[in-house]
Amino acid sequence: MARDYAARWPVSPARNTWLVAAAILLLAPQDIRAQKVRVDEELEAYPTESVDLRCEFVDRGGRTKLTQVSWIWEPVDGQRDNIAVYHPIYGQSFPNLSFKDRVVFLHNTLENPSIRISNLRMSDAGRYTCEYATYPSGNEQGTTTLVMLAKPRNSANMVTVQAGTKSVVVAQCEAAEGKPAATIKWVGSVGGNHSTSTTNGPDGTVTVRSEYRLVPTSADNGRDVTCVVEQRTQERPWSYTIKLSVEYPPTVSIEGYDNNWYVGRSDARLLCLANANPAPTTITWTTASGSLPDTVVVDGNQLTVRKVNDAVNTTFTCEVKNKHGASRHQITTIVIEALEDPSSAGVVAGAVIGSLLALLLVVALIAVLLTRSRRQQRRGYPSGGDSIATGSGGSNGGDYGNKARLLFSGTGNNGSKNGTSANNNGPIYTYREGCDATGTLTEKANDVHHHHLHHSSTGNPPTSHDILLCGNMGDAERRKFTLDDSLEDEEERYDGFGGVGGGGNMLPPAYHVRRGHGSEEEMDVYLDDDMESQRDGSVISRTAIYV
Repeated sequence: MARDYAARWPVSPARNTWLVAAAILLLAPQDIRAQKVRVDEELEAYPTESVDLRCEFVDRGGRTKLTQVSWIWEPVDGQRDNIAVYHPIYGQSFPNLSFKDRVVFLHNTLENPSIRISNLRMSDAGRYTCEYATYPSGNEQGTTTLVMLAKPRNSANMVTVQAGTKSVVVAQCEAAEGKPAATIKWVGSVGGNHSTSTTNGPDGTVTVRSEYRLVPTSADNGRDVTCVVEQRTQERPWSYTIKLSVEYPPTVSIEGYDNNWYVGRSDARLLCLANANPAPTTITWTTASGSLPDTVVVDGNQLTVRKVNDAVNTTFTCEVKNKHGASRHQITTIVIEALEDPSSAGVVAGAVIGSLLALLLVVALIAVLLTRSRRQQRRGYPSGGDSIATGSGGSNGGDYGNKARLLFSGTGNNGSKNGTSANNNGPIYTYREGCDATGTLTEKANDVHHHHLHHSSTGNPPTSHDILLCGNMGDAERRKFTLDDSLEDEEERYDGFGGVGGGGNMLPPAYHVRRGHGSEEEMDVYLDDDMESQRDGSVISRTAIYV
């Protein structure tokens, strides 16, 4: 049409501008041309709420006459129903019964015929047109789209299944009666997939359902999948985590046997561990022979052997059942000989070894001390004492300590005082301690009729009575002299064998020291070889008798 106008009229700048404006006006849609009726393009509302539909007539020239205004509801395309009419003379009218008592005019004027719809229903959604009847231009109108929203009722649940080889539904999620329709997503790592379906309600709401599927195994039991629902009315996505429930028959194992069931061991235990869903209904313990030994006590899945003996040298079997089946496991226990506790045995062995080492150390120390003492004494005999042979100081003689020594000799056939005969009448040397704790060797005559002691030095020797009366002498010294007196009687008896009346062929007693015909120096050397050092520092003879 714009081209027809351009062909008829001469083209000029002013005329061209007018033609373009006229063409735009003719080709513009009605809602642009009808700028006189002002309304809201779209409104959102929820059920049970109220909504205000505004409408206003704008007449800039003031030459349009308004005769009537009506509100027309279009729930779907092609269907038009008057729900409210206002006439300045005839007043208000509400012809549609479904809106009766729910629609009112906010202002009783033709210029502002806005209405309010209360107690909204989901079925109230649609297009609402405010239409004016005018003169002379005819009808003028404006349309508002009312969008009814509904928050969905979200829910999710697991579906209990049995382990198998086919894909089945293990979880469900639903967004019911929402508007607009919700979307459902699944989040999880179990490797399944999902399917979604929708159902339209009579009031325009939509219910969305989604199912999660997988091939269930016992390992999937208790694992998590999450349903996520997104919808326009929700401020944030709704989510719910589901734990899968996969049922399966039991799998059984026995624990607790440590290969150390020895005779006499107390409270040896076995545990029957079962992996099952649902939980086992029965747990049964048996042995290879059927019945359990008397020393065995069963408490649920625990078997306790109060005292290990040969009766438990057998095979134990644990059987577990649930509604999906039964499973069993067995273990053979071997009873061994009684063993000591390794920890206590180690302690005892350590103590024994330590004791032996300590004992060896003490023995070695004593041996070293004795050896050192002997060496020191042999290298350093004291000098200046009385000679053993003569009873006085000599070149070879020394003091051998405060001990009494009896020396006898008998190497020849005829006895003499000098010790060259073979009888027992040789000189007897005894050690006497005086009250001053010094001692000298005295000579005892070899006469059977004499029992007096003669000191080798000048003067009379002290008698036993005198020594016993000494206040400074102890009980030990007195016992020595008592023993000396008994030995003198012994010597007299031996003198009878080898002296005057006994014959000269009798061997001398073992405690005699035999002297040859050598010099006095030879005798001293013999005595040196005969000496043996003691732990208290003294030196005694190996052959002499000490009293």
